Amino acid sequence: MKAPINYAAYPDESGHFGPYGGKFVPETLMPALEELEEAYLKARSDKDFMAELAYLQRTFVGRPTPITYAQRLTEHLGGAQIYLKREDLAHTGAHKINNALGQALLMKRKMGKTRIVAETGAGQHGVATATVAALLGIECVVYMGTVDMERQQPNVFRMRLLGTEVRGVESGSKTLKDAINEAIRDWVTNVRDTHYLLGSVLGPHPYPAMVRDFQSIIGHEAVYQMREGEDGPQRLPDVIIACVGGGSNAIGIFHPFLNFENVRLIGVEAGGHGIEGGEHAARFADPKMGRLGVLQGTKSYVLQDDDGQIAATHSISAGLDYASVGPEHAWLRDQGRTEYTYCTDDQALKGFKLLCETEGIIPALESSHAIAHVMELAPKLPKDQIILVNLSGRGDKDLGTVMKVF
Repeated sequence: MKAPINYAAYPDESGHFGPYGGKFVPETLMPALEELEEAYLKARSDKDFMAELAYLQRTFVGRPTPITYAQRLTEHLGGAQIYLKREDLAHTGAHKINNALGQALLMKRKMGKTRIVAETGAGQHGVATATVAALLGIECVVYMGTVDMERQQPNVFRMRLLGTEVRGVESGSKTLKDAINEAIRDWVTNVRDTHYLLGSVLGPHPYPAMVRDFQSIIGHEAVYQMREGEDGPQRLPDVIIACVGGGSNAIGIFHPFLNFENVRLIGVEAGGHGIEGGEHAARFADPKMGRLGVLQGTKSYVLQDDDGQIAATHSISAGLDYASVGPEHAWLRDQGRTEYTYCTDDQALKGFKLLCETEGIIPALESSHAIAHVMELAPKLPKDQIILVNLSGRGDKDLGTVMKVF
């Protein structure tokens, strides 16, 4: 019989989840990463820091976010009962605020840094970072690919309203990968006074573990709300579904459920125009392009061409349009604890439309990928089964994209 895995023991001291993770950065950044790890480990056991974070989570972010029973969606699909974890109702409209607030408070209270740099794809991490920078009085620069700036213009305007400088990136594919490259270059140049506020469970150690821990508030709330809260079903779900780009919203809800072995955990990647044509961002679904590699500081699955160069990706959702995935996701998949599938752009748009029409909720295109998989899975399950969907963000930012399609 296989011994149970102690998930809390990962990553190890070197930042590895089995063969994944680690620190692959220029030597000049090693002291900054060591400083960040030391500050974070101290902050976790600092009662005053954790109390201030909890206070801001309640009074500024609006936590806990509620659980919503999707009655009409459930009736329409005719199978399992569907609940939504409403991260779209958090301040700034997505789960990204959880990590942005935690890191910004850490750098100001524990590290004495005066400046933030960040990257953003869909713009939600950029907006969240700009928001907490304004709250705490910190200088902020956000890098964003010009392709993403075009399809997320409202979020670009929001960041600038909040006093953040948004720098367009014209290199490469002009999307998230390239924005991360520029943010790292800035960080290397200004490392003494600057903190890189990375937005997902990516990058060198300690980022994957730290971002996971800040996002795990989603899952901790959900365990209580589903099992004991007055708006839940009074038991744990049978299935949890979340979209996976870098993977922070998914790992945030998955992690507190890892030891509940009867709860299936399903991540949904961006299938774009389909796996066969190569225009997608599904790292696990494409056996030809999705291979072990190192990208932007960490070892994980990376979409690569035949020569090992980073492959071009595509998704209608800017937040899922990334060539790699968080190392913990790769490790959990190896352990058989999590499952991964994908939905295409067309399927995601159908999920977007259906949730709007049945529940009066306009989801982000990222979250629409999770809804699309619910449309496929729920009718196959008996009516006494329960699905919990992490609705990671709201769709205001995506209306321009959707209007062009519809």
